[in-house]
Amino acid sequence: MSVRPSDAETCTVARLRRRRRHMNSPDRNAVRQEVPVDEHGKPIINTVAAVAIAPSGVGAELSEYVAEAVEVIRESGLPNETNAMFTNIEGNLDDVLKVVRDATMKLAEQGYRTGVTLKLDIRPGFSGQISEKQQLVNEILTKR
Repeated sequence: MSVRPSDAETCTVARLRRRRRHMNSPDRNAVRQEVPVDEHGKPIINTVAAVAIAPSGVGAELSEYVAEAVEVIRESGLPNETNAMFTNIEGNLDDVLKVVRDATMKLAEQGYRTGVTLKLDIRPGFSGQISEKQQLVNEILTKR
């Protein structure tokens, strides 16, 4: 005697099959950008990073330690801005990751257990996104 699947199970299986098919197909809405290259022919992959670097186990006040990490980021020469939660950095992916590593090591090399939260928006062919994104949102809000 065979067991017949319920309607809910049949719908779930069909939904999973559609999702699997969709995952394997290219995104029709994706916009490909031309990727610029440097003088050595290496792709320039513009990246905006939001990074939070802080030690743990040092007490409730982290500002002094965060300032050490932010100092490394600012000395890098990459465009950056610091807010209450993150420091945003913009540049070529390799440069951004190096700066994040260097800022992290500034604390880790002092013996602190160091936590890093990192978000990346990788957008080949674009630059100036730290300020441009804010301007775009402000323009939209002004029109409302």
